Amino acid sequence: MAAAKRQALGRGLSALLSDPENEIQSVKHPNADKVVGNVIELELDKIKVNPFQPRTHFNEATLKELSDSIKQLGVIQPITVRKLKEGGFQLIAGERRFRAAKLAGLDTLPTFVRLADDQESLEMALVENIQREDLDPIEIALCYQRLIEEINLTQEQLSERVGKNRATISNYIRLLKLDPIIQSGIRDGFLSMGHGKALINLENRSTQLEIYEKVVAKGLSVRATEELVKRQREGNPSESNPSPTSPLATQVEEDLAAHLNLSVTVQVNAKGKGTLRIPFNSSDDLEQIVNKIKGVS
Repeated sequence: MAAAKRQALGRGLSALLSDPENEIQSVKHPNADKVVGNVIELELDKIKVNPFQPRTHFNEATLKELSDSIKQLGVIQPITVRKLKEGGFQLIAGERRFRAAKLAGLDTLPTFVRLADDQESLEMALVENIQREDLDPIEIALCYQRLIEEINLTQEQLSERVGKNRATISNYIRLLKLDPIIQSGIRDGFLSMGHGKALINLENRSTQLEIYEKVVAKGLSVRATEELVKRQREGNPSESNPSPTSPLATQVEEDLAAHLNLSVTVQVNAKGKGTLRIPFNSSDDLEQIVNKIKGVS
C-alpha cells in the first residue's frame, strides 16, 4: 500500500512539473517544495542526456548486466535531473542507470529533480562521477581538470569539494601529460596509475612510448618501470633498452624478468661474453631476489 501511494504521489509531481502553468525554475517558486527533495516517476522520453557528462566510455557488458538487474528488481537508486527552461529535463547524475533503463524497455524512472544552472549542473555531474568506484584514472583526471578549469576552482577548493588531499588530485591531473596512446593504455587496463606516474617523469613523448611498449610487452611491474625510467633519465639508454645478440640471451632476459617481476638486462658480445644485470634498491630487495632465484618462498 505504501509503495502504491508513493508511486501515485511521484506521478502527481511529474504531472505538476509538466504543467505549462507551473514553470518551476527556482527554489523561490511556490510549488518548489513539492518537487525538491522528492522522488518522482519521470518519463524517459522527457529526459535529455547531459552534455556536461564527463564520462565518455560505458562498458556494454556491464550495462547489459545492469539492464538485466533492472528488469528483475527495478531501479533502486533514483537518477538526478534538472528542469530546463525550454521544457523537459536534463541528466545530472545517473547516465548508466538511464541507459540501462532504456535498454530494459522502461518508460519511467524514479528521479530526483534539481533546480540548477549550467555551472551548478556541471559541478554536480563531475563531483558525483568522481565518487564512483568504477571510473578509470584518466576519467577521474579529466573530471578534476574540468572542475579546476570550468568551475574556476583551486586545487585547495577542489580538495574540499571531493574530500581528497591535494597531492592525490595533483597526481591524477599529471596523468594527462602522458601521450594519448599511454592514456588509452591506462583506460583499457594495460597499465596501472603507478605505471603512468613513473612514465610522466619522461618529458619526451617518444621516449614515453618506447618505455610503454616495453612495459606492456613484458608485463613489467611498477617498480621495474620506475627503474627503466630512472636509467633513461640518467642517460643510459643502452641499459634501459638492451639489445642482446642471441635468441638465448633474449629468452633468458624475458624469463628472468617474468620470474623476478623486475627489469632484467642481458647483454652478450660476439664472443659470447656478456653481463646479466638485475637492479635492486636495498639489501631487503637483494635478499628477495636471491630467494626467488633459489626458489625459496
